[in-house]
Amino acid sequence: MPLTRRHFIVSAAASGALPAPLAAQENQAEFDLLRQTIAGSPDRAIDALNAIRNRNRPDLAAGLIMAMRFSQLPPTYFSETLTAITGAKAGDSWFDWMLWQEANPQIVPHQPSLIALKREIYLQIDPNFDVFLKPRHLQRDRMKIRLEEITWGGVRKDGIPSLDNPRLITAAQASYMRDSDLVFGVAINGDIRAYPLRIMGWHEMFNEVIGGVPVALAYCTLCGSGILFETKVRGRSRPLIFGSSGFLYRSNKLMFDRATHSLWNQFTGKPVSGRLVNSGIELQQRPVVITTWAEWRRDNPDTRILSLQTGHRRDYGSGVVYREYFASDNLMFPTNVDQRQHRQKDYVFGIREFGGAKAWPLKAFRKRRVINDAMQGKPLVLIGDARSRSVRAYERGGLTFEKTKDGLQSSDGVHWQIDEEVLRASDGRTLPRVAGHIAYWFAWNGYLGSESELYKG
Repeated sequence: MPLTRRHFIVSAAASGALPAPLAAQENQAEFDLLRQTIAGSPDRAIDALNAIRNRNRPDLAAGLIMAMRFSQLPPTYFSETLTAITGAKAGDSWFDWMLWQEANPQIVPHQPSLIALKREIYLQIDPNFDVFLKPRHLQRDRMKIRLEEITWGGVRKDGIPSLDNPRLITAAQASYMRDSDLVFGVAINGDIRAYPLRIMGWHEMFNEVIGGVPVALAYCTLCGSGILFETKVRGRSRPLIFGSSGFLYRSNKLMFDRATHSLWNQFTGKPVSGRLVNSGIELQQRPVVITTWAEWRRDNPDTRILSLQTGHRRDYGSGVVYREYFASDNLMFPTNVDQRQHRQKDYVFGIREFGGAKAWPLKAFRKRRVINDAMQGKPLVLIGDARSRSVRAYERGGLTFEKTKDGLQSSDGVHWQIDEEVLRASDGRTLPRVAGHIAYWFAWNGYLGSESELYKG
């Protein structure tokens, strides 16, 4: 049945929110129909939905789902139209239909109208988004992710500002820190630093040179992962510098490099849209650990730590940033999750190395602090503490390890000291650290589930 006008309110701002098309568009009719569902009067919006129904093709579903989020019409108007053109009954909310869209990649969008709609809506939010939305980079065969799944995260470009070479202070000067505050701990070539999560949650990115190595920490608060990447890459004379774009893909931030404004998947360290797609670049990880300030300071008394003087005004208090999200079992943005093995926000420690990937549930370390395991034929030892969300991984050769009061003991009876860069034996041998990071299960499984092993011990 055609839609009829029901009781709803359309604000004057919304009814005239979008300007005329920026330029002549291919397949203008489809674009105009989608645009009218947002910018038109209530009657014209309903007429456009009815016309999309009569057209009866699913290729406008992606545009409708996007319009559903920003339109003043009741969501049921869109869900009824979506059901009519797709035959699916996903639900009555934008969240529901985003999940349906993720699960149905066989529905190919009407690309010209979708690109035009995304540009028009997002450039109204922030004209600076234009650097990410060049039509030539948004073609289906030039992207590594689906354009229809890129969504707005609620902030403008650099609305979550990165910290670039921020001020550091000594441990003794960090009177603002509580012992229980969590930090990202980094040590490279003897340069030891701590980055409190209570600060990094407001910034989600730093660009630094640590121990002579240019690095960036990409912290996605939504997926619980802080990943340390080397930023000097093959084929580029200068290190890349990263920021937060304001866009998300499957509840994961899309970061961008300031040299080319390509969008990057924060989780994989690969460009997914823009000039660097198909460049073969993949950022290499460096080890990083989450631990308490008390434990990090005890084990690394010479550490330096972020100063509260970041150049930005934020409430850096303990437990302030993302308090409700971290305390909830729910996600803020839609993505499908396989919860047969773990709940969506259970923590895992993941390694992508040696030609493969493997995840260890953080709860595996509740009963045993040391796990002797392997991945891709490479023997590893992992030392973890579920309470402080800390896991460090090292190669172990042919040895097995057990925890002692002040370190580790190997199966050959030798005592080993746990350092941030290596395991160090009393007889002078060393075993290298392996890069890994903590993440919510939904993020690890969503990006790497099909290619990742899962520890079941």
